[in-house]
Amino acid sequence: MGHPKKQKNRQKALRRNLVFGLRQTIAHFFPDLYERLAEIEEVRQAPRYRMVEILLGAIGMFLFKEGSRNAFNNERQERKFLKNYRRIFKVRLPHMDTVDEVLRLLKEEELERLKAELVAGLLEKKVFQKYKFLGQYHRVVIDGTRVVNVSEGHCEQCLTQTSKSGKVSCFHNVLEAKLVCENGFCISLATEWIENPQGDYEKQDCERRAWERLAPKLKRAYPRLPICVVADALYPNQTFFRLCAENHWEWLVTFKDGCLPSVWEEVAGLRSLGEEQRREERLRQQRHDIRRHYRWINALLYTTFTVHWFECLETVGETATRFVYLSSLPVEYLQVLEMTQSGRLRWMIENEGFNIQKNEGYGLTHLYSRVSLTALKNYYQCLQIAHLIHQLWQLSASGQALRQGKTTWRHLWKKMLGEMRERLLSLPLLERMLAQPIQIRFG
Repeated sequence: MGHPKKQKNRQKALRRNLVFGLRQTIAHFFPDLYERLAEIEEVRQAPRYRMVEILLGAIGMFLFKEGSRNAFNNERQERKFLKNYRRIFKVRLPHMDTVDEVLRLLKEEELERLKAELVAGLLEKKVFQKYKFLGQYHRVVIDGTRVVNVSEGHCEQCLTQTSKSGKVSCFHNVLEAKLVCENGFCISLATEWIENPQGDYEKQDCERRAWERLAPKLKRAYPRLPICVVADALYPNQTFFRLCAENHWEWLVTFKDGCLPSVWEEVAGLRSLGEEQRREERLRQQRHDIRRHYRWINALLYTTFTVHWFECLETVGETATRFVYLSSLPVEYLQVLEMTQSGRLRWMIENEGFNIQKNEGYGLTHLYSRVSLTALKNYYQCLQIAHLIHQLWQLSASGQALRQGKTTWRHLWKKMLGEMRERLLSLPLLERMLAQPIQIRFG
């Protein structure tokens, strides 16, 4: 842990130079990031900037939560910001129009591969080991979201929706597979765009079809990762069960009334015979008395698949809420609480994932490139990499210590940008910090 006084002095230095903590996080977890960026194939004939500078500029726009290319260009015009950027990252900051020209040409697979390699490195270092579900599986939540609305005629692959008044809306959606942990991690593992094929087609693309493309991509990127796929009520179907079985993944899905009628009939029959197993839990949280009544039935047959049913009836005061799930994992008395918690952690992909990326400065729904879908996809991957770095910093013990009292990360980000603009940061201090071996712990 180190001497308490040294720890306190280090925290003071980080609060005075917030961007140093961000840079130190990158150096600690991804010491070969620049080499990996340099390995990405050059796509220009006579480049003025190296690929490292171009791609770090794109990632940097999201690291500083600028929200648009124009906003980052404005920062670039600030002399002290530009000089600090070069001191901290050891590269030049290109104009974002130059970055955009490269991202229009760069194959979308390159940055997604880089993202997967960075996450695979964290998995090898066992960063997420203590958050495994049932001590065995990494929770991987899959869900789709709207990325951006576009004008009609944007590209052939746009999804469209026609209102009752006849107005046509065009947009682009993605399906994400994100690693979620109870401490707050929500990290993109793999992405599949929900998009119409070029040329003629009978039906628009949808989330279920995208899942059939995402599953093999996820398996290729993490072939030996022990996974439990957590999904919403769209997914209890034979295709989902089959793909999980073929890839040797466990699964846990929300199960709504009326879905898979034969399973519900069997559940009702066995419950009437008293075949269900039960457990109760009482606790007090935030001055509320909470009662939870768990019931489960194992080994139900759906076509060729064995599934396991369980539910939690939660009562807070006079309000009762029912949560029902199916899983490939059998339910046991000692495990039903953790299994229910894992099912409920599915909401993290909405809150810690999509909502933060849309509303906390990343600008997920901003149209970063108006003329190129390829560039838009590449910006999306840069956003995911930046958000990964932020989580490693913010959720660490040193990152949490920066939030004294009611200080928010939004305030700290404004402070960091102010530091970058208003004063030249100490290069010797940064070099000393980067030279010191550190341990980064998570709660």
